[in-house]
Amino acid sequence: MPTARRLLEVDSRTFERRLAANPLVIVPVGALEAHGPHLPLGADQLQAEATATALAERVDGLVAPTVAYGSAPGARRFPGTVSLSIHELESYVQGVLGELARSGVRRLLVLSGHAERGHMAALREAGDRTMRDHPRTRVVVLSDYDFVYELRGTESPPTDGHAGLLETSRVMAVAPAAVGPERPVGEYRHSPFVPGSPTESDWPESVIGDTRPASAELGARVQAHVLDRLVETVHALLPA
Repeated sequence: MPTARRLLEVDSRTFERRLAANPLVIVPVGALEAHGPHLPLGADQLQAEATATALAERVDGLVAPTVAYGSAPGARRFPGTVSLSIHELESYVQGVLGELARSGVRRLLVLSGHAERGHMAALREAGDRTMRDHPRTRVVVLSDYDFVYELRGTESPPTDGHAGLLETSRVMAVAPAAVGPERPVGEYRHSPFVPGSPTESDWPESVIGDTRPASAELGARVQAHVLDRLVETVHALLPA
C-alpha cells in the first residue's frame, strides 16, 4: 500500500508515530487570482499542490492542507481575484505553522505557488515568528517561482512573467484539463515606484508574456527543474 502523504488522510496515531522520524512537512500556499482568459483562478494552488505532492515522494515528507488564499493586490481589479491583506495572511499562516510546531513538527517548508512581494513577506514573517516561538522548529519559506524564473532567458524570453509562457506550460503539464484554448500575449507597464495596483492601461490583462508557444513538454521540463532545485534546498536547509 502506498504511504499516505497528505495529513488529511493520516490518522492521529499514525501521525504521532511518523513524527519520530522527523519528517519534512510541506505547507502549500496558493491564491485565488486572475491568470488571464486561459488559466484558472486557482492556478497557483494547483501548481503548489502538485509540486508539494511530488516533493513529498522525493524526500519522504508529508503535505499539510493548502492555504488556499493569498495576498494578490496587483490583480484585484480582475474578476475572481480574492486578495487578503498582508496582516490577515501573516496572522493565519503563523497560526497554522505554530500549531504544527506545537504538535511536534520540527521541519517545515512553506511552498507558495504565488510569488507577489507582499504575499511572500507575510509568509516569511509568519515563519520567522514561528521559529522564535518554537526554537526547535526550523522553517523555510519560498515560492516555486524562485526556481521557475531561473529558466527565463533559456526556456522563455527574459521578460516572461505572470500567466506567461512558463506558467502556462507548467499548468498544462500538472493540470491539463484546467487550461483553456486561448493563448494571450500580455505586457505589464506599471512602475514599481508608483503606489497602488496597476490600472487597465498599465495591465490590460492579467498576463505577462507571450503564451502562444506554450506546451506540456516545456511545462514538464520546468517542473523537473523545480523539483530538483527543491530537493537540493531541502537537503541543504532542512536536513533530517
